[in-house]
Amino acid sequence: MSLNKYGGEDDSYEKEKAEQVEHVDTIDAEKGHLQDASELSGIEDTAASKAAWLISITVSIGGLLFGMFFEYSQEAPTNNFLRREELVTSLTSGGALIGAVGAGLTADRFGRRWPIWGACILFVLGTVLQTCSYSVPQFAVGRFVVGLGVGSAAMVVPLAIGAGFAQVKGEAWRATVGIGAAPAVALAALLLLCPESPRQLVSHGDNASADAVLQRIYPGSTTEQREAKIRSIELSLQEATHAMSEDSIWATIRRVFTTPSTGRAVLTACVVMAISQLGGFNTLMYYAAKLFAIVGFNNPTAVGITVSGTNFVFSVVNLLVVDRFGRRIILTTTVLGMGICMLITAVAFHYIPVNLQTLEVETNNVGWPGIVVLVTIICYVACYSSGVATIAWIGTELIPLEVRANTVTCWSTNIIISSTFLSMMKGITPSGAFGFYTGICFTGWVFVVFFFPECKGMPLEAIREVFSDGFGVRYSKKWQKEHKNEARAATVTSFGH
Repeated sequence: MSLNKYGGEDDSYEKEKAEQVEHVDTIDAEKGHLQDASELSGIEDTAASKAAWLISITVSIGGLLFGMFFEYSQEAPTNNFLRREELVTSLTSGGALIGAVGAGLTADRFGRRWPIWGACILFVLGTVLQTCSYSVPQFAVGRFVVGLGVGSAAMVVPLAIGAGFAQVKGEAWRATVGIGAAPAVALAALLLLCPESPRQLVSHGDNASADAVLQRIYPGSTTEQREAKIRSIELSLQEATHAMSEDSIWATIRRVFTTPSTGRAVLTACVVMAISQLGGFNTLMYYAAKLFAIVGFNNPTAVGITVSGTNFVFSVVNLLVVDRFGRRIILTTTVLGMGICMLITAVAFHYIPVNLQTLEVETNNVGWPGIVVLVTIICYVACYSSGVATIAWIGTELIPLEVRANTVTCWSTNIIISSTFLSMMKGITPSGAFGFYTGICFTGWVFVVFFFPECKGMPLEAIREVFSDGFGVRYSKKWQKEHKNEARAATVTSFGH
């Protein structure tokens, strides 16, 4: 018997504690049926409606925005502005880091659409600031605001590309920058036609609306299937809510380092994201024109467009094969390919005479090394786009709901890349810089081989079990074998509709 605050006997504490223990036991019991409930719903195997395509197309506009906001930065400034270029580029990534944190803290409370709307406003505002700028500081402010929008959208829309600054002649660049506001407006308008996610609706107790959304997306589903799906979402949210019930944001972050299963999940997702950001791809996107000018191509912008075209084509390839072959086998193949390409590029740069003060080639005829650099970089982009470029964002499915909003590896690593590449080229030579990226790629490949589990076809509610004992590589292989027929049926359904 305990004492109450007045010194008398009071058994309320024991009752409350017993209720909490019973609540935890109930959750643990339900957790054992979590995976089965999700699988029994079978709703993912039914035909998706046109509404699902509308949602996908609308969200994909976010990726178009990210691409536009770095593509007009391809024309590199003169050598007097190398430091300034790195500064402005890193300011954009810094804004994205802040935007990602802000969106992560508000997405669960206000839903998924509001952060995207906020990102659209920031995109338009940043575009106006850049279009009206007449100095580097003014342009930098615009880039920072755009970065806030990029980070906000990237936290909800799993597509993001960094941005940079270019010193260009004339006033034509204003039109190029101004066009960037159009997709943001289109995204904001189309978002009105998209429903809130069922998971978000269930988390706010609106099961009726969640059922309506599921019926809209899966018109061929039965009432029982939708109810089973909602129940599986409820169980997942109940577990996450219990874990976060009395935790502050710092306690949530601390859980990443004190709860082994959560730490392993976050580490895996963040390492894959770090590979995508530190492996060298963003340097090609930020500084493609300057990079190809270094190796002696007279029209580096045209070469940059070729690289971007390769990026687009092999991103489509990834879309077609990722659910058929799985994340793990694609990553092990493509990350190894990235490392090999970076290694060949580093060796080829050794034979190209480059002035380390100006980063300009010292000969009019680069010869075979320049061709090798071009070919290997295109091959590198093909490996990147067909693998880690997309899978890094899919990897957020590995992170438990209660800590997902606090993971912003993308923009912290992006700042490192955008603020150091040109200085690294001057400090340790182009061969040294690409040798560094080679090491990142090969280290990432080793991590993927030994620690990255295959989660193809696994519902989000079941993925929580993957890291409960180790990194789940063996567990996921066992799960894939046991559910091979279901995974194949889901893949066939996704391609047929």
